[in-house]
Amino acid sequence: MTTEVESVWLGKRVLVTGGAGFIGSHVVDRLLGESAAVTVLDDFSTGFREFLPPRAGLNVVEGSLLHPASVSAAMRGIDFVFHLAANADVKNNLKEPLKCIEQNLIATQNVLEAMRAWGVRDIAFSSTGSVYGEATIVPTPEHASFPVQTSIYAASKVAAEGLLTSYAVGFGFRAWIFRFVSILGPRYTHGHVFDFWRKLRHDPTQLEVLGNGKQKKSYLHVQDCVSAMFTAVAQARSPINIFNLGHHDWLEVDESIAIITRTMGVSPRLAYAGGERGWAGDAPRVLLDTTRLRALGWAPRRTIEQGVVETLGFLGDSPFVSRRLG
Repeated sequence: MTTEVESVWLGKRVLVTGGAGFIGSHVVDRLLGESAAVTVLDDFSTGFREFLPPRAGLNVVEGSLLHPASVSAAMRGIDFVFHLAANADVKNNLKEPLKCIEQNLIATQNVLEAMRAWGVRDIAFSSTGSVYGEATIVPTPEHASFPVQTSIYAASKVAAEGLLTSYAVGFGFRAWIFRFVSILGPRYTHGHVFDFWRKLRHDPTQLEVLGNGKQKKSYLHVQDCVSAMFTAVAQARSPINIFNLGHHDWLEVDESIAIITRTMGVSPRLAYAGGERGWAGDAPRVLLDTTRLRALGWAPRRTIEQGVVETLGFLGDSPFVSRRLG
């Protein structure tokens, strides 16, 4: 079958930063399936080697994005970059602010400079819907005004977006910036579903819930996320391309808990911490307007509940995750 996506990736040499991670490893799978040659650059601090079985066309490089020489070496001969490596621990970013800035901003600068040195011009970047903060427009479109930032994670992503757009203008780069909601599905290893699953494995009789359980947010299955990115790269070819990625539906924390406990077959007592936010900087309502992406013919194929259930299935079937993360 010949598709537009194949015409984009056939024979291309692609660097995937964070390719041993949740979203990155799925991007690697898709690229290899579309006959690209893929180099993964990952320090394996949060990524898993199990996500990257040896295959033809795959070159895995262990190295840090904070070491410019390592980034430059991996960039040689590359045609396109998926920059997906990041400190994605949104909840705990206030505990290590410098780590968030280094991994989300300084790492991005190193990637862009290596691209400039080797004449690479195309980059796709994983940003976040958190850049909209507590949005006054819901669903929130890409042109919504950015608020005062209350999350270091989101602030670092806003700054990284600024670097990408300025390099696009100043050096002739072409950038695809994707503002994600939370992503679910196989290989998921952090976030609320993982946190609840881990707590309930240790004690199925009770569950501590941050906030009041009424926070309401959109989620997206990882396969729908990858399809959205590939659709945008294939069809949107402007110097700067910014897209929201999310589901048209959303879910309260209490609704998510009901799905998780039903799937796991437990009936815990719920203990709420209280308040409308789960942690400092948490936005209690997140729903993104994806009209721009849908105009290219993309739409999510899986429900949020399917994403939650598949995530739990992966966690239950992957003992290497629980051995490493507890």
